[in-house]
Amino acid sequence: MPPTNRRRFLSQAAAGALLAWPWKIASASSQPNLSFPTAPRDRIGVASYPFREFISGKDAKTPKTSLIELKDFAAHVKAKFGVNKIEPWTPHFPSTDPRYLDQFRASVDRAGCQIINLAVDGDDSPYASTAAERDRFVAHSKKWVDAARQLGSSSIRTHIPQAHDSKPDARRTTDTFLRLIDYSSKHNVVVSLENDDPISEDVFFIIDVIEKVQSPWLRALPDFANTLASSDEAHAYSGIDAMFAHACCICHVKDQEATDNGRLVHVDMPRTFGYLKQHNYKGYLSMEWDSPGDPYAGVTRLIDETVKALS
Repeated sequence: MPPTNRRRFLSQAAAGALLAWPWKIASASSQPNLSFPTAPRDRIGVASYPFREFISGKDAKTPKTSLIELKDFAAHVKAKFGVNKIEPWTPHFPSTDPRYLDQFRASVDRAGCQIINLAVDGDDSPYASTAAERDRFVAHSKKWVDAARQLGSSSIRTHIPQAHDSKPDARRTTDTFLRLIDYSSKHNVVVSLENDDPISEDVFFIIDVIEKVQSPWLRALPDFANTLASSDEAHAYSGIDAMFAHACCICHVKDQEATDNGRLVHVDMPRTFGYLKQHNYKGYLSMEWDSPGDPYAGVTRLIDETVKALS
């Protein structure tokens, strides 16, 4: 499919900006040391986010005696879904103390499972006008790079919160991520950006930043439904197409998403998997059911549809 006018514009603008900016762009000569399985089911992971009502943490609603501890989530996923890879959400972590992380990894290893990505949330914005807030963003992200390394995860997804004192600013965001990947690359941890918040994480804003940074250590995390829930179809599907061109480690599979007013939008799954295949995406696919209803039934359906699409 030929690129949209908007995509051509962003690529040309990024190229011009790289020549004019004073800082050094990270070298692309050093590549992440990654390998991925090829069997469809082996590429599938399950995110902890859909089970936030059942896992100990701030969003849990299940009676305390029935809650799942994060360190036991991998074994739970393997028993319920027959897959052995998980993507933990950082608000589910009761601690980032190295001793807890060792216990968590040991529990995952005993279950014969693997952590494929950490979905990192935070409060500070990488494009805030104040340097102190940008510094806090980098420090927070570095902490989770360290955790990923200890847990054996090859990547983290960093959230880009909206700044209170600035509109999205690609130049400041790029500068901030150059600092972060200078650190993450030394630990063989890829940083991924997800199309989530419609203002601070618009698909084309993310692509603009990734193309400005120009490093294999900063990649896209395409979410099948997030942009569709907040914009028109043309923007959403051209965006997910462009995201897969920059994806490496992880994507989020959804077949529907609830908008802010409760309306359900439905993903054209063959079209979206088509973009994945066109761009020869070889990484993991994390099931991130985020709709009303039973997440166990929803994740089961997503797994079945994903295996069929990849086979």
